[in-house]
Parts: sequence; C-alpha cells; structure tokens
Amino acid sequence: MSNISYHISNLLEKMTSSDKDFRFMATNDLMMELQKESIKLDEDSEKKVVTMLLKLLEDKNGEVQNLAVKCLGPLVSKVKEYHVETLVDSLCSNMMSDREQLRDISSMGLKTVIAELPVCSTGLSLTANVCKKITSQLIGAIGKQQDVSVQLEALDILSDMLGRLSGPLISFHAAILTSLLPQLKSPRMAVRKRAIMSLGHLVPSCSTALFTQLTEHLLAELGRGQPSSNTRTYIQCLATVSRLGGHRVGEHLEKIVPMVMTFCSVEDDELREFCFQAFEAFIRRCPREMSPHVSTVIKLCLKFMTYDPNYNYDAEEDGDGDSCMDTEDGADDDEESDDEYSDDDDMSWKVRRSSVKCLEAVISTRRDLLAELYSSVAPVLLTRFKEREENVKTDVFVAFISLLKQTRPLLGVPITASEPGLKEDPAMTLLKKQVPAIVKQLHKQLKEKSLKSRQGCFSLLTELANVLPGALGEHIPALIPGIVHSLTDKSTSSNMKIDALSFLNVLLCSHTPDVFQPHMKVLLPPVVQCVEDPFYKITSEALLVTQQMVKIMRPLGDKVPASTFDVKPYVKDVFTGTLRRLKAADIDQEVKERAISCMGNIVCHLGDQLGGDLQPTLQIFLERLKNEITRLTAVKTLTLIAASALKIDLRPLLSEGIPILGSFLRKNQRALKLSTLTALSVIVTNYSDSLKPPMIEAVLNELPALIEESDMHISQVAVMLLTCIAKGCPASLAKFGNTVLPGVFQLVHSPLLQSGALSAILELFQVLAVTKAGNMGYCDLLKELTGPFHGSGKTADRTAHRQPYYSVARCVAAVSSVCPKEASGMVTSFIQDVKNPKSPEPVRILSFLSLGELGRSMNLAAHKELKTVILEAFSSPDEEVKSAASCALGNICVGNLGEYLPFLLKEIGSQPRRQYLLLHSLKEVISACSADSLLPHVEDVWTLLFNNCQCAEEGTRNVVAECLGKLTMVDPAQLLPRLKQQLSSGSPLARSTVVTAVKFTIVDQPVPIDSLLKGCIGDFLKTIQDKDPNVRRVALVMFNSAAHNKPSLIRGLLASVLPSLYQETQIRKDLIREVEMGPFKHTVDDGLDVRKAAFECMYTLLDSCLDGLDIFEFLDHVEEGLKDHYDIRMLTFIMLARLSSLCPNAVVQRLDRLVEPLRVTCTTKVKAGSVKQEFEKQDELRRSAMRAVAALLSISQAEKSPAMADFANQIRTNAEMASIFESIQGDVFSSPVDTMDTS
Repeated sequence: MSNISYHISNLLEKMTSSDKDFRFMATNDLMMELQKESIKLDEDSEKKVVTMLLKLLEDKNGEVQNLAVKCLGPLVSKVKEYHVETLVDSLCSNMMSDREQLRDISSMGLKTVIAELPVCSTGLSLTANVCKKITSQLIGAIGKQQDVSVQLEALDILSDMLGRLSGPLISFHAAILTSLLPQLKSPRMAVRKRAIMSLGHLVPSCSTALFTQLTEHLLAELGRGQPSSNTRTYIQCLATVSRLGGHRVGEHLEKIVPMVMTFCSVEDDELREFCFQAFEAFIRRCPREMSPHVSTVIKLCLKFMTYDPNYNYDAEEDGDGDSCMDTEDGADDDEESDDEYSDDDDMSWKVRRSSVKCLEAVISTRRDLLAELYSSVAPVLLTRFKEREENVKTDVFVAFISLLKQTRPLLGVPITASEPGLKEDPAMTLLKKQVPAIVKQLHKQLKEKSLKSRQGCFSLLTELANVLPGALGEHIPALIPGIVHSLTDKSTSSNMKIDALSFLNVLLCSHTPDVFQPHMKVLLPPVVQCVEDPFYKITSEALLVTQQMVKIMRPLGDKVPASTFDVKPYVKDVFTGTLRRLKAADIDQEVKERAISCMGNIVCHLGDQLGGDLQPTLQIFLERLKNEITRLTAVKTLTLIAASALKIDLRPLLSEGIPILGSFLRKNQRALKLSTLTALSVIVTNYSDSLKPPMIEAVLNELPALIEESDMHISQVAVMLLTCIAKGCPASLAKFGNTVLPGVFQLVHSPLLQSGALSAILELFQVLAVTKAGNMGYCDLLKELTGPFHGSGKTADRTAHRQPYYSVARCVAAVSSVCPKEASGMVTSFIQDVKNPKSPEPVRILSFLSLGELGRSMNLAAHKELKTVILEAFSSPDEEVKSAASCALGNICVGNLGEYLPFLLKEIGSQPRRQYLLLHSLKEVISACSADSLLPHVEDVWTLLFNNCQCAEEGTRNVVAECLGKLTMVDPAQLLPRLKQQLSSGSPLARSTVVTAVKFTIVDQPVPIDSLLKGCIGDFLKTIQDKDPNVRRVALVMFNSAAHNKPSLIRGLLASVLPSLYQETQIRKDLIREVEMGPFKHTVDDGLDVRKAAFECMYTLLDSCLDGLDIFEFLDHVEEGLKDHYDIRMLTFIMLARLSSLCPNAVVQRLDRLVEPLRVTCTTKVKAGSVKQEFEKQDELRRSAMRAVAALLSISQAEKSPAMADFANQIRTNAEMASIFESIQGDVFSSPVDTMDTS
C-alpha cells in the first residue's frame, strides 16, 4: 500500500513541473495506474489526486487537459463518495465559468463521470447523490438565458444523465420538466433541439402524472393561434417523445393525431416533414392505438410522396426511356434560368422523404393490410421510382423492399398453394401482376449514373427474386443490359459490382437453365472479367456466379431435360479464368475455397470438354487435399466430381488420394469426417474396379473408431460406406469383418439407435447376408443379433430398454427378406421360443416382435398355431410380453389381411378384457396398410370402432380415436362427413372420441384429407364451447395439434375461435370443489386441465399464427395466467419470454402490469413444515419466473419502466434472488425460445 502511495506522490509531484511533457507523462502514468483493478488509494492520496486532476483541467496544454479528463472515469470507482461529490461540485461550477475552454473541458469531465457512475445496487447511493448534485446545478444553468453556450452544455449533460441514470433522478423529474418546457420557445434552435432530446430521455421513466402534464402542455401550445416555428418544435417534440417513450403516448393519440393532421395542410414544408415524422413514430410505437387512423395516414402519405411543386415529371415521361437523363438535364436548365427560384431553396424533398418513411412504417407494422397495400400503395410507389432526389429514391426503394419482405410467407406457412385446397395468398397474386410494371420502371434505373440508385434497384430485384422464384424469367432480356453495365462500367464502384454479382447469383439460382442459356454470350465475359478483379470480394462473388453459370450451361441429372445448348465456345474462357485463381497461393481464403468449388463444378459438368487440361487440374485438387486450410472444400469437390454423370477418370488420383482421405477419418474435425465418409462412399460405388485392396484396407482400419453410439450421424454415414464396400469390394471386407462388424452389432443393441442409422444398418445386413462378405452368413448374423437376449450379465443389461428389441426385430426381418429359404425355419424357431414356458422374458418379447416384423413381409398363414399362441400371450403376467404380442398380431395381420383382419375384428367384439391390446393391434394394421388394401374392410372396422367409442376407459377410447382418425384418411371423402355427423351424439364420451379422432387426421405432411378438413374443421372446433369439460379439453388439444402441424387449416378461423379459447383460460369457480380427506379439506379444480390445454394452444399460436393475434388481447390473458395454478404459471412464464423476443414493443407497453405477478412469485416463501415437494415446486416456479424476468430485461426499453427498474433493483439487492438470477443468465435455457412442443 505504501509503495502505491509513494508512486502516486511522485507522479503528483511531476504534474507540477513547468515542462508540459513531464506533466503529460505523469498524467498518462496516473491513468494507467487508475485503470488497474488492484489499485487502492489511501485517504491522503485520494484527496491529493482529486485536487491535482481538477488543477490539471485548467492546464495550459490541451493534451494534458484531455488526459486529465480521461483519468476522471476510472477515478470514480477508486475514491470515496465525498471525493466524487467534491469533484462534481468543482466541475459544475467550472462549467458555468466565463472562460470558454474551461467550460468545455469541465463539460467533458462531467460527461465522463456520468458515464462511469455505477448502475448496479452496490453503487446506487453514490450514483443518486452525485446525480442530485449535478442535476440541481444543471437546472440552474439551463435557466441562464443570457449565456447560450452554458445552456447547450447543461442540456447536453442532462440528456446524457437522463438517458443512462433516469431512475436515481425520480425526485428531480418534476423540476427537470419545469426547467425544460420553457426552452422549447428558446430563440436558438440548438437549445430547442437539445431540450427535446432531454424530454425524450425523461419520458420513459417519469410518472404518469408528469407525462400527462407534458402531453397536455404540448397540446395546449399546439392549439394556440397560427402555426409558427414553435409549432414545428412542438410537433418535433411529440415525435421524439413517442419514439423514446413509446406506448405512453398511446392514450393521448385521440387528441394528438387529428391536430397533427390539420398541420399537414399548412403550406410549410418543414412543418409537414415533422408531422410525418410524428406519424411514423406513432405507428411504430403505438400500432394498436393508431389502427383507426392508419387509412387516413396512408392517404396523406400517398398525397405528399408525390408532392414536388417545382418539377415537371411529365416532360420526362413524354420522352424515350433511354433519353431520360437528357430530359432531366433540360429541366435543370430551365430551373437555372429562373431568377426567382433556386434548387437550394426547395424543401419539398424532405416532405416526400418523410412521407415515404412513414409509409414504410405502416408497411412493416401492418402485415394484415398487405393485400390493401398492394392495390393502393404499391402502384404509387412504383411511379416514384422516377424520383429525382437520390435520398428520397433510396427510401422509396426501401419502402418497396419492406413490402416485398412482408409478402414473404411466415414460418410454417406455404408460399403457394402447395397443399391441396389451399388458395394462394392474395398479396402474392397481386404482386405477380405487378412484376412487369416493376421491371419496366427498374429497367431505366439500372443504367443511371447514380450508383446509389442502381444499388437500390439490385436490392429490390434480389428481394423480388427471393419472394417470387422464377417470376423474372420472361423479363431477363430487359435486366441483362443493366447487369452488364454495372459490371463493365469503368466508373462502377466495388460495392456496385458486388451487388450486381450477388443479384445475378440469386437470379441464376431461382430460375431454370433454359431462361439464361440464350444470353450466355453476353453474360459470361463480364463475369469472367470480374473473376480476375484485384479486389478479393469481387473475385469471390464472381466465382460463385461462374459456378452457377456452369450448372446452367450444362445441367446434369435424371430429372433435367436433355439440353441442345452448345457449351464448347464458353469452356475455354470459364476454365482459364478459374484456373488462374485455383493455382494462386497468395489469395484470400474465401477465394481459394470458391475457386476449388467452382473448378469442381467445371470438371463435373464440362469435364469431357477439357481434354488434356483435365488430369493436371485433378492433380491441383490433390495438392489442395494435402493443405489443412483447403482440405475440407477439396473433399466436398472430389465428392461432386466422383458423382458426376460424365464418369470423370479419377484413377490417377486414387492411389495417393484414398490414403489421404483415410487419414482424415482420424482428424478431430467432425465436418471433415462426415464429408470424407461421403466422398469415400461415392468413390467406392463408382470406382470400385480401380481400388486395390491396400487402399480399401487403409479406410477399413479407421472405421471401427467411428461406429459408436456417441455420434449417431457419423456412425450412420460410416455404416453406409461399409455397405458400399460390401457391395463393391466384398473380398476386402472378409479380412476386416471381425474388427468392423462388432461395433455395428453394438449399435443395433443401443437404446439410442434412431431411424436413419437403423435404415443404414438394415441395408448393410441385407448386403452381408447376400454376399457373405465379412464371413457373415444368415445364421451368423442372427446369432450375433439375438445373442445378447439369450445371455445374462452385462449383455443382458442393454436389453433393459425397449428400443433394442424393435431394432433387432427389424434387422431379423430385413435379413430374412433376402434369405427366404432360411427364414421359414427361423419363424418356427421363434414360435417354439414363445411357446416354451421356460424361455426368458427378453427372448419371448424379441420372438414376438420378430414374428411381427417377419409377418409384415411374409404370409405366415401356414403356421396355424400362431393365433392361439398370440392370444395366450395376452394373458401373460408381464406387460411387455402382452405389448409385444399385440404388436406382433397387428404386423402379421398387415402381411395377411384376408385371414387375420376378420379374426382380429371378431376377437375385439367378443373379448372385452383383451380389447385394449387387440385395438392396439388394429391400430398397427390401419397405420401400416395402404388405402387400397384397407378399402374392402372399411365398413366392418368403422362399425366396430363406433361400437366402442363410448368405452368408460379413457385409454381404450384414445386408441379407438386414433384408429378412427387414421381410418378416415383411407377414404376421407366418405368418412369425414360421417365423423362430423357423430358430433351431434348425445354422449359426451362419443363426442370426445370423435374430436380426438380428428386430431389424428392432422399430420405435418400434405395429405389428400387437408382440403376436405379445411372446409369442416370449424364444425369440430365448435366443441370448444361444449358443455362437457372433457370434450372442451380434447377440442383444445386438437386445435393445438392443428396450429402446430398445419396452421393453414385454422388460420382463417382465428377470429371466431379465439374468443372461445380465451374464455377457457378463465378460472371458473363453479368447477372448483372441496374434498374432505379425513381431518383435512382439499381443493380440487376440475377446470384446470381445460385451462392448461387453452394456454398450451396460446403458446403454439405464438409460433404459427402470430400475425392473426391481437397481441394486446393475448397479453391480457397471459397476465391472468401469471396468477393461476403452478402448471399454468410455468407455461405463461415461458410465453412471456417468447413474447419478449417476438413482440418487444407490445410487452414494454404492458410491463407495469406484468411485473407485479412476477414479483409475487419470486418473493413468495413456502410455509415452514411443508413437504419437500412444495419447496421444490416453489423453487422451480421462482427460477422459471426469473427466466421470464431475464428475457424482459433483454428488451432495450424495459428498465425505463419504473416498476421494472424497481423490481430489477430488488433482485440485485436481495442476495438469494441475485444468485438465482445470475445462475439463470449463465444458463443455456435462459432464453426458452422455440424448444417446447405443446402439441
């Protein structure tokens, strides 16, 4: 400590030197010391440092002064509070000094101190005291009318302070407002502007009374007499207050908007500009309150975006499109000859720009008006593409691009009528009609001198090509001259070329090859020229375009029609340009990768045209394969070439290349492993005759380490490679079967095995059984597969999970399907295992499942005893055996419907005790059979199911419902109306079964039933209003399923369904009852399940139908849910976090109401003596609420809310809550976004 004091004393002494360099170095050293976290000053040193720095602020040398200011920031956290106050006092008094330099440096010092004041709980008292000291002095300084520069500095500092530390200044808010309002009439515009900014920073956190006072003052001033410069200031102030204070203006808009509208008719361009800026702020920040006024605002925008009284556009339109620029020049000459008017005086462009920006705000916030905007706004925007003022034109483009972006389908919504019976979005239809007009307008613009205009055109066209792929096909001839001009014009900037190339790439990707082939002669040379550009970004983009053009010149593939286009004239240019970049070593990484990829496509599509250049090029790829930086791209490119339909000769590469690829399988880079495995699979498949055993062995050595359950995707691709080797080089696998295959068998017995990897293993086993590669025949494979189920100890442990049974059964069936002779004996063996009472349960379960899988593909009618054996198993004491027997019966029935289905239906009717298991068998049949095979039996099954739809057991009813739903999809035209008729059934159990059945007809893939379902799902959804709570619950579950899997079905019905849905979120007292349990009374809420289902629907709608929701009404019900039962609160906390990211502005408007329930949850204590579960539930609730709080605090405006700021402060000051909050912020789940599926 004494060492630091001594060092600081030395520095302070040097600061008094007459040599400015000494003072500068000493101050710099002091700053370095103060920035160290570890430094601690004693009392005396603190005082001396503060005094010296204040003295240095008055130093004659400017550099020393600046360094002294920089020292103030770190000093704030290193000295005691009263020293900071002394510092601030001196700075404030110096700020009002007559000396301008001292005043400026003191202002900078104050800003530095304010920026460093702590906002966290530990330093709040310091912050509050310092802010109070500064504020009282600033208020005095603002009142000094005689010295404008002092006023400006004071307003600047006040604005900074309110922006960052508004909370500690609450007691001064009224005084600040009183001092700021008179400054709005200041004769100096600079003072007015800074006063407006200060007011803007004040409004988010001031009280409602003060906000009302401010608003009423502004309205009163606006209502006085004739418009003047003050009117402009007040309108500007309203816009700023709305921008920064957001929703708070909403309740006053009914008075404000009509008043602002009247000022639009005043002949004052600046006033009109401010009016539109105000409208823009209102629309963005208070969308709900502005809804009644939007149509009027649009009309005003359309009127004033064409407001250009000093320019005649007609003259321009009368001339040719190509002589457009000449016409404009002529108009300019006329203007210059006019003595009374100069272009500098014309302010009308500001009106046009602000009206276009306001229109853009409407477009980006009101997706619901899209069709209307396309019919009324889009045509006017199109005419404004000819705008003469560049800044305004840019905003016109931005507005139209915003319109296109809004036309993009929301997540989960089909772009076109891809699902049967779905109509195309009306906005999309209107846009398609306007494409010719858009191209016509932009065709002229693409040749303009203005780079900014051309960039705007390319941005707009890029968005159009993304929204409507293929729509520009017939207009390509009109666009190509503009693209070529931007690529070849000498005055074109680098950004312009990049934008043109980027657009061309989007265009090439979104249109068919035949559209571009006729224009290749014009397009290719400028692109190849760009490949040789010295700027790496242009080269990179040009290589991407070249790659796409190569695909277009000669598209390959089975589905591509044969092309007559002659590629020979273009091969040399494309190849030469790309080869230069491929060979270059001293270029950017991105260019290297794209050159490899581009040349790969050239070889893949045009390899047969390269002649003697082919092999040297392939050798370059081999070199790139050896380079760590380019190896991944080289592997992907080799895969492309090896898979080419041109059968490129890769033999010279293989002897050296395969061992290199094999070595990549050892690298700790997952992407490289996956790409290498894919490349090797393609090479082995297409070039197996050229591969020597040592090459294959080098690869096989690496595979055992890759086949393991810790990474199923790599395992899957490795097994696929193994299958390719077994097919192409079976002899090589014979040597390595003992090392590679055990890993595959372990994988089959893993509980983690999923469909993709399982399918790959099934194919491998089939190939092994046929080729006998790896020394594995049918019997060997089956022994390895079923062995663990017959064993004990560790091998039996893996059979504790159900998944290995299903996996092995699938494998047994797959191997048997290619070895039918051996399979028959295997079936007999399985039947004996099932019949044998001494067989262990795992063996019986596996035997049943294997029989089922075998029965799917084989007719087991010859084994007459099978039916009896299965039915006897239904009486087994082991649930797993019963379930396996049920599954087996269903699958055997699939392979022999004629014999087994009547038997199954008869048993369902006559065996009520076994009904549940038999219905599961029937479910397997309906799920697996084709519609054609089931049609003859539909009536029998339908009748049987409806006989059981009122079963008292809910489990049985659910299986019946699933069977009914899946059966309806067999013949939807006939069965869906019959299902709908059952809604009128008097039995609530029958109605609930029918509604649940509909849920099973809704799948996430397009199916024929969709169009029929869309027409009648409204009738099924009416059951949300059913008298029976259980029917209402299953109706909500069905609605949730539709919203999640196929939102297009219910999107049009939201207006009628949402009121019923919201009604189900209410707590109904008539469903709450008390149950006596001995000496205790327990409250039971029979409406809880229905409410929970309703809130789950609301959560799903956030993801799939957000555009159809009134967010404020939605938030009303979320707010109620925050006070509900444990389960519902957990759901609403997650919803609140989701809403914070989806609709932050709406959430901010409701913060004051949302905070209180969160605070109650976080501060509630469990009664002492409660059971452990109660403590755990409360802890989980608190953590979930904290996650919601963390999400709310991530909204930029959140802490401007007094209630939220107060709660955040409470969390920081409470040790227990602070620790939970910190742990949640570091938790991955702190943003519970799209992870939860409530369907």
